[in-house]
Amino acid sequence: MRKRDGKGSANRSGLRKEPTMKEIRIEKAGAQLAAGGTAFGVIVAISFCHLLNDMMQSLLPAIYPGLKSELHLSFGQIGMVTLVYQITASILQPMIGLYADKRPTPMALPGGTLFSLAGLTVLSIAHSYGLVLVGAALLGVGSSVFHPESSRVARMAAGGRHGLAQSLFQVGGNAGQALGPLAAALVVVRWGQSSLAFFALLALLSGAVLWNVANWYRHHGLSRLQVGGAGALHIELPRGQAARGIAILLALIFSKYVYLASLTSYYTFYLIQRFDLSVQNAQLHLFAFLAAVAVGTVAGGPLGDRFGRKYVIWFSILGALPFTLALPYAGLFWSGPLTVIIGLILASAFPAIVVFAQELVPGKVGMISGLFFGFSFGMGGLGAAGLGWLADHSSIEMVFRVCAFLPAIGLLTAFLPNLGRERN
Repeated sequence: MRKRDGKGSANRSGLRKEPTMKEIRIEKAGAQLAAGGTAFGVIVAISFCHLLNDMMQSLLPAIYPGLKSELHLSFGQIGMVTLVYQITASILQPMIGLYADKRPTPMALPGGTLFSLAGLTVLSIAHSYGLVLVGAALLGVGSSVFHPESSRVARMAAGGRHGLAQSLFQVGGNAGQALGPLAAALVVVRWGQSSLAFFALLALLSGAVLWNVANWYRHHGLSRLQVGGAGALHIELPRGQAARGIAILLALIFSKYVYLASLTSYYTFYLIQRFDLSVQNAQLHLFAFLAAVAVGTVAGGPLGDRFGRKYVIWFSILGALPFTLALPYAGLFWSGPLTVIIGLILASAFPAIVVFAQELVPGKVGMISGLFFGFSFGMGGLGAAGLGWLADHSSIEMVFRVCAFLPAIGLLTAFLPNLGRERN
């Protein structure tokens, strides 16, 4: 074995020397330069498409009342529509991401919008239960293609600022989820099921934007991802340790999205029943919470880049615990500020968790992105269903008392592996 002095990569005993903080910073800077810097135009483009995608998804529940009366559906059949959508939108994502890792397909991005277009078109004309299920499945497939592929693009365009890129990408989805109910109230509720055909045009707009992103992906993105990966400092972990880290991160996603489901689905009912608030005022409280979620999402990624992702994960899950415990016992005056604080803190977790997971399993960006986006979708849907059952069998206040303890799962962060100062 070739021996080097203390300044080289090996000492006199032949053992590899751990890099210093200075060396790490230099190597990171070199990787960023090699990757060509942060492509903000690309990140903004996929964030905008994320807004359109999630807004289109949120339109599906808006037609449930009309479908129930027109097709004489039971609540069980309505639940099956949601289940079909959740299965296609959740389970397919890791598989599509894994395929993209092995065989990158830039044109899959605009191609996926065709499924969303077809789904909304079918739903706009569906006059049978079977067609409703087909439309929901197509809408879910469109989502399952978009999320892992777009997350890959965000990493390609990051130029080393992975947390920031992931935050900007994710905030588009948060904005779309917030705008979806508003669009439904203004258009779908007023004009009915057929108005979904108008929103199908948004899929065409998204496809046009993603066509340009796909061309950048083909000519620049793949090389940036390869160069950035080669230039970055990789600390390889044993497979068992990496798997344990992924399991812990999924548990944290469970706590975050089940709690968020309690607020997004039942907060208005909670305010109306407990404080006799009007529907309009309750909706304003919900909008304030959703706005806080969007702000927290933007903040989480850059804070992870600056201070370390593990610290952000610690704070964003466990840090919400005092406020979630206080919420069920707070009066109306404090309920609003508490939910805003909870939204700010909890939302900052997701970008840090996704990037941390990507670095636990290098070279599997698409698979990891698909796994975590799919799992978050699934937990949100299943959480809402389970909490609805709890509310039916106890009370809406009991839902928030039980969910108040979910952020305590953040204690599991202590068992996450240390990946080095720059990759915490």
